[in-house]
Amino acid sequence: METVYDVMQLLKHFGTFVYTKNRVGDLQLMEIDLVELYKGGLIEAQDFQSARHILRTETKKLESRRYS
Repeated sequence: METVYDVMQLLKHFGTFVYTKNRVGDLQLMEIDLVELYKGGLIEAQDFQSARHILRTETKKLESRRYS
């Protein structure tokens, strides 16, 4: 897993589609869904950590652009 698109495809596999026209909000909602999937034992720890890292990195990148 390397991109936000990959994370979206993982979530799509579980029937989760996130689109609110707010990119940072979308990333935060995706992370919440990931946590719930992991807590429920539906995804592996490695997939969870990788996806969460991707989402947090993208969120920080977008937030730094907003405040620059």
